[in-house]
Amino acid sequence: MNRTTGISWLVTAALFAAIQLVPVERTNPPVERDIPAPPGVKAVLKRACYDCHSNETNWPWYSRIAPISWMVARDVREARAELNFSTWNRYSAKEQASRLSESWETVAEGDMPLKFYVAPHRGARLSAHDRALLQRWAANRSER
Repeated sequence: MNRTTGISWLVTAALFAAIQLVPVERTNPPVERDIPAPPGVKAVLKRACYDCHSNETNWPWYSRIAPISWMVARDVREARAELNFSTWNRYSAKEQASRLSESWETVAEGDMPLKFYVAPHRGARLSAHDRALLQRWAANRSER
C-alpha cells in the first residue's frame, strides 16, 4: 500500500468514526391508544407494519450505524407522521376510515411493506392470506 492510499484509508476511517457522533433520535413515545383490531389482524399489523407505523418500533442493530441510522430514523419519523397505529385516538372517525382505506390501497398495489424493508425482515412479507385478512378488516372498518 502506498502512502496516498494509506492516508485515504485513514481519512475515510476518521470520517466514518466522526459521523457516528451525530445524534439520531430513536425513540418510542408512549402508546396513547392502539388501533382496535382482532387478534389475527393485530398480529399481521405488528409483524409487517408496526416497526415504522407505531410507537413500538424495534430498532435493529444497523439503526445505530451512520449513515444508515439517519435513513432509518427519517423513514420511521415520516411513516409515523403518515399513519401511526399508536396514536389512533388522534384521528377522527372519518380520518380513521380514510387512513385504513388508503393503507389497504397501498398494500393492494404492492407499495407496502416497502421492498427494501422486507428484504432483511422476511417476517414482514404479506401472504395472500394476510392480504385477504387485511382487506376484509379494512373494508369492514371503513364502512362504519
